[in-house]
Amino acid sequence: MPRTTRTTRLAGAAAVALAAALTLTACGSSGGGSTPAKVTKQKSDSPYQGTVLTKNFEKPDLQLTDTSGQPYDLRQQTNGKTTLLFFGYTSCPDVCPTTMGDIGVAMKALPAEERQKVNVVFVSTDPQRDTPKVLRTWLDSMGSDFIGLTGDLAKVKTAARSLGIMIEDPVVNADGTVTSTHGAQVLAFLPSDDKAHVLYLSGTEEKTYEHDLPLLAKGVAA
Repeated sequence: MPRTTRTTRLAGAAAVALAAALTLTACGSSGGGSTPAKVTKQKSDSPYQGTVLTKNFEKPDLQLTDTSGQPYDLRQQTNGKTTLLFFGYTSCPDVCPTTMGDIGVAMKALPAEERQKVNVVFVSTDPQRDTPKVLRTWLDSMGSDFIGLTGDLAKVKTAARSLGIMIEDPVVNADGTVTSTHGAQVLAFLPSDDKAHVLYLSGTEEKTYEHDLPLLAKGVAA
């Protein structure tokens, strides 16, 4: 089974801005979960249970291929809509399916009208194996309306780095397993300015998403 390693590294200029807010985690190996992340104390006056970012990051300029095989421009096609963004891969043994599954359950608890106001976007860090068909099959078990994107890994790494998320090239081990190391947090972009305002770390409980999603759908200020 493909496995992932852990990482707590911050990357690039975005890392400097995020350093006070978080330490990146990645999917845990097949033998355990991810390393706990350190974050700043949650704002006491925030309506959100997720961590509110003191610096609001621009949505990445990223063009990839969606699960129907069509070009997808992340900025243009999610413009003015609440967007949850996560980088991961379908063969991940723990954090990726757990995170997306929890979001899926929380999304199903939303009224249909509010659910339509939220985009959930999963960007593959293992595009060689995560074809559009593979992505669609995997995502359908969590949310049939979830958006899956795959394509040029260099573009994915650049987009992630702009958010302080480290992604490394997948490594094929001698035993045939694949090691793919990547940041494991979810960023929520609000429709008011299309910037990331709220962060959800690896291990965030389903009930946190259930609490915050109605607020995110309404575009409530963080």
